[in-house]
Amino acid sequence: MPPVHTGAPVIPGASTSLFPQPNPPELRAPARPGYRRMSLALFAAGLATFALLYSTQALLPAISDGFGVTAGQASWTVSAATGALALFVLPLSALSERFGRTRMMTWSMAVAVGIGLLVPFAPNLEWLVALRALQGAAIAGIPASAMAYLAEEVKPKALVGAIGLFVAGNSIGGMSGRLVTGWGAQLGGWRAGLLTVGLMSLACAAAFLVLLPRARFFRPASLNPRAVGRTVAGHLRDPLLLRLYGIGALFMTVFGAVYTVIGYRLVDEPFSLGQGVIGSIFLIYLVGTVSSAAAGQLVARTGRRGALYLAVTTTALGLLLSLSDSLAAILAGLILITAGFFAGHAVASAAVSRTARTGRAQASALYQSAYYLGSSAGGTLGALAYHSAGWAATVGIALLAVLGVVSITLYGSHAARAERRMPASAAAAR
Repeated sequence: MPPVHTGAPVIPGASTSLFPQPNPPELRAPARPGYRRMSLALFAAGLATFALLYSTQALLPAISDGFGVTAGQASWTVSAATGALALFVLPLSALSERFGRTRMMTWSMAVAVGIGLLVPFAPNLEWLVALRALQGAAIAGIPASAMAYLAEEVKPKALVGAIGLFVAGNSIGGMSGRLVTGWGAQLGGWRAGLLTVGLMSLACAAAFLVLLPRARFFRPASLNPRAVGRTVAGHLRDPLLLRLYGIGALFMTVFGAVYTVIGYRLVDEPFSLGQGVIGSIFLIYLVGTVSSAAAGQLVARTGRRGALYLAVTTTALGLLLSLSDSLAAILAGLILITAGFFAGHAVASAAVSRTARTGRAQASALYQSAYYLGSSAGGTLGALAYHSAGWAATVGIALLAVLGVVSITLYGSHAARAERRMPASAAAAR
C-alpha cells in the first residue's frame, strides 16, 4: 500500500510512518500563530544590520577631520564594509543551506553587533577600515539567509508581505543609522555617533533573538562546491542575468558616489551644515521606499525596459539639479536621485528572480554581490573625484554610470527585437 499523502509540508525529522501526522505544522500566514513575531524579528534584523552597514557614511567629514585624512581615504570605511558583504554573501548563502537559516542569521547578527561596539574605539583609520570589513562580512549572512527562511516558513500568498517588511527594515535601518550617527556626532563627536548606533543595534539583536520562531521546514543539505559552482557558472553565462547584474551595480555606483560625498559638500562653504542636519538629509530615503513600492505598477504600465528608462532619466535629472549652489535645488536633486535609484533597483532585482529558472538563491546572491560592489566602487571613486575636482567631478562619475545603465538597456532592447525576428527553430536551438 503506498504512503498516504495529506498535502501538508514535509517536516524535517518527522516520522516516515504510513499514517499522517495528527497535527502537522502549517506554513505561517498573517492569521496564524508566530507570523507577527517572525515579521517583527526580521524587521529588527534588517534595521540593525543595515544601520551598522552604513553607520560611517554620514560621519565621513568628521572622520576625515579626526584622523587627518582625505575624503577618498575616509570613504574606505564604507567601501570596505559593502565590498566585504559583496564577497561573502554567496559563500554564506551556501553555508546556510547546510547549517540552517536561523543559526546563520543569529551568528551573523552577534558578530556584526559585537564589532559595532568595538568600532567607536578604533585607534586609527587602518583599524577602523579593518573592523568595518569584518563587520560587512558578518552582515552578509543576514540577507543570505532571511529570504530563504521566509520562503520555507511562510505561505506563498503571504510571502510578498513578509519580505516587504524585511526590506522595510533594511531601508529604515540604513536611514536611521545615518540619522542616529549624525546627531550623535553633533552632540559628542563621531565616536559617540558610532557607539549610539551600536547600542541601538544591540537592542534590535536582542529583540530578534527573543521574537524569531524556530525554523520548522528547513532541511539541511550537504555542501557541494562543485554543484554550487555549476549553478553560479550557469547564471554567469546567461546574457539577461549578466545585464541585470550590471544594471544593479551601476545604479548602486551612482547612489554610493552621491551619498558618500554629499556630506563633504554640505559641511563646506557656502552651506556649513552640522553633522546632525547632514544626517537628517537621509530621511530622503523615505522617497525611495515609495518609489520602490510603485515599481511593480510602473512595470505593468511601461514594461521592464520602459521602467528602467524612466528610472535613469529621473536619476540623471536629479544629478544635474544637484550641481546648483542652492540648498533647495540640491535637496530636490537628491529626492529625484533617490526615487530613480530605488525604482531601478526594484525593477532589476525582481527581474533576476523571474529570470532564474533554477538556483534562484545563488542568482539573487550574485545580484547582491554586484550591487554592493557597485556601492564600494561608487563610494571610493566619487570621493576621489570630489577630492580632486569637487562635486561636479562626482556628478560626472555618476552620470557615466547612468550612461552605462542606458547602454545596457538599449542593448537588451536590441537583443529582444533580434530574438523575436529569429525563426522559432533557431530560437529553440539557442
